[in-house]
Amino acid sequence: MIAAKPRSVAIVGIGSTKIGELWDYSLRDLAVESGVRAVSDAGMSGKEIQAIWGGNMSAGQFLSQEHVAALIVDYVGLSDLHIPATRVEQACASGGAALREAILAVASGYYDIVMAAGIEKMTDVGGETASKILASAADQEWEALMGATFPALYALIAQAHIEEFGTTPEQLAAVAVKNHRNAKDNPHAHFRNVITKEQVLNSPMVSSPLHVLDCSPLSDGSVAVVVTSAEIAKEFTDTPIYVKATAQASDYLSLSDRKELTMFESAVIASRNAYQQAGLEPTDIDVCEVHDCFTIAEIIAIEDLGFFDRGMGGRATEEGETEIGSRIPINPSGGLKASGHPVGATGIKQVYEIVQQLRGEADKRQVNGAEIGMTHNVGGSGATCVVHIFSRTLS
Repeated sequence: MIAAKPRSVAIVGIGSTKIGELWDYSLRDLAVESGVRAVSDAGMSGKEIQAIWGGNMSAGQFLSQEHVAALIVDYVGLSDLHIPATRVEQACASGGAALREAILAVASGYYDIVMAAGIEKMTDVGGETASKILASAADQEWEALMGATFPALYALIAQAHIEEFGTTPEQLAAVAVKNHRNAKDNPHAHFRNVITKEQVLNSPMVSSPLHVLDCSPLSDGSVAVVVTSAEIAKEFTDTPIYVKATAQASDYLSLSDRKELTMFESAVIASRNAYQQAGLEPTDIDVCEVHDCFTIAEIIAIEDLGFFDRGMGGRATEEGETEIGSRIPINPSGGLKASGHPVGATGIKQVYEIVQQLRGEADKRQVNGAEIGMTHNVGGSGATCVVHIFSRTLS
């Protein structure tokens, strides 16, 4: 049983860079832009920030830059305050885990106003090197050493789902088509081009059954949010977005140790705990950003989160039940697939979208009447999952 948090928490400011191949940006440029935008959005100077948690998977390998948290504080202009800054690493779930630490710090009463940020600069090293770096989040002895990259691991998961439930390549492609269509209206998205199911199915095969257009891209980017208590939030904004739940769970790192491949038990447990904390059910969620690093990942996510029965995620997607304006809008931002996947920032990027949705600021991709939103951020092939639930109202 997870104890209730002692005080309510809210997000009062958000800031994002564009997501994509940002050749003209350094890591510190990205940190400055997202951090300044977040404190500006909160209506504060930044001097109010008491601590920072920064999600980053692998700046040491991508850029030979460690000590990332101190770098962020330095270049957002807060070094003179000597505030504590902590890097959080949970592979692709680093951003979500960083936000969770920030939320818990405020909920405990130890801090009043903090920042959670996520950042990654991935594209400078090239695709082959980046794939090797990302593979370091898999089991090195039992997976990476044998040549398994993440496309290969998720291909195994997809093959298992196809074998067990009859999921089709066309249903996988429907995920990519939907998310690209959503991303065309997202000004920060890596890809804003509409694609067809035929283009997905005819794109080069990466690892069967996953084609190039079933895979999220390598992206650069940074996103930051300002977190405070519900009481203090009212001093900065009339539209705070309240944190209803934060939950994290782990599972076996290697796929070979899992009970089964067609579900991520970490996501099932984390979402179950989140629903319990919030006093909600899956049917109460109005909009959700899930971790679609590959198209099969979205299909499994919407099953793990309880939106659809196991094995039905592919059919539900193909029939349009995850579209904006349908049963449960999934990834209105375009998801990782089209909005981009700067791994350390992805979990915060998801929150950025949900805050916009709950504020009613998502423009053409707005989910009408959105009151409660969820984020689902996965590390690696599901060994870590962080789930958050947010609401427009405190009650």
